[in-house]
Amino acid sequence: MENIKFFNSPITLTIMSLILLLSNVPGEAQLSSTFYDITCPNATTIIRTSIRRAISAERRMAASLIRLHFHDCFVQGCDASILLDETSTIQSEKTAGPNINSARGFEVIEAAKREVERSCPGVVSCADVLTLAARDASVADSGPSWTVRLGRRDSTTANRAEANTDLPGPFDSLNTLISAFANKGLSTRDMVALSGAHTIGQAQCFLFRARIYSNGTDIDPNFASTRRSQCPPTGGDSNLAPLDLVTPNSFDNNYYRNIVQRRGLLQSDQILLSGGSTDDIVIQYSNNPRMFASDFADAMIRMSEIEPLLGQNGIIRRVCSAIN
Repeated sequence: MENIKFFNSPITLTIMSLILLLSNVPGEAQLSSTFYDITCPNATTIIRTSIRRAISAERRMAASLIRLHFHDCFVQGCDASILLDETSTIQSEKTAGPNINSARGFEVIEAAKREVERSCPGVVSCADVLTLAARDASVADSGPSWTVRLGRRDSTTANRAEANTDLPGPFDSLNTLISAFANKGLSTRDMVALSGAHTIGQAQCFLFRARIYSNGTDIDPNFASTRRSQCPPTGGDSNLAPLDLVTPNSFDNNYYRNIVQRRGLLQSDQILLSGGSTDDIVIQYSNNPRMFASDFADAMIRMSEIEPLLGQNGIIRRVCSAIN
């Protein structure tokens, strides 16, 4: 009886009521590497197979997919907003200055999404497909792998204005680059590591013309001369040149070795070794490929988790280019 009286005491009932109330409060939604283990257990395999097929057909696609993911996450977070087409209510990020006639790989993401939809309709977000695709693209070009935490949801809006202001550019100063990444919660070291994605991929002539014709002291004359053969003083704006002349289709640390030799193709590449705070990091990566690979993977994880839509926020798009 004493126990019963204690159990029914006002103090005990108040405590129990509080416990029951707290137990009914849903936990905050979080990203998890096992997010689809029950709802779509084959999702990562399906996506990986689709991405490998696309890169096998076109090696350049690996760099394009990593860049597409980067350009998504830097604009209102990793929410697949970059994949949305223009409509009467959506100003597509595809037509923003840094993306128009430049961002590519949209059809590869759509193809991977279609295959996932056949297996698990309405379950896997386009944002997660794009995030996994970036990791799989790195691996396909002999780059590092990393554990991707999943559970992002897709936005119902895009932000062309933010794409025009927040995405780093090829002519930016070092301080501008550092600030752009810091604004997204990424460190200076993250910025230098993520820039290493330029160890694969290509750039259009108009993005590096001024640099190779400048006769500046920060560019190797022979390198500039070689690049001029692909990029005339006028015309040929869309002519392509590999960002890494040595191993353009292999994810390695030659990007940093090029910079040390004054052979960075873009101004934003060479500016990383210009007497500023990033010099030591560039030299470290040029001498230590394992350090670069490890730091790149860690930085990609941090970038992939910029302001994701979680829980009941956002939607799961069935087609990545449009709202359901």
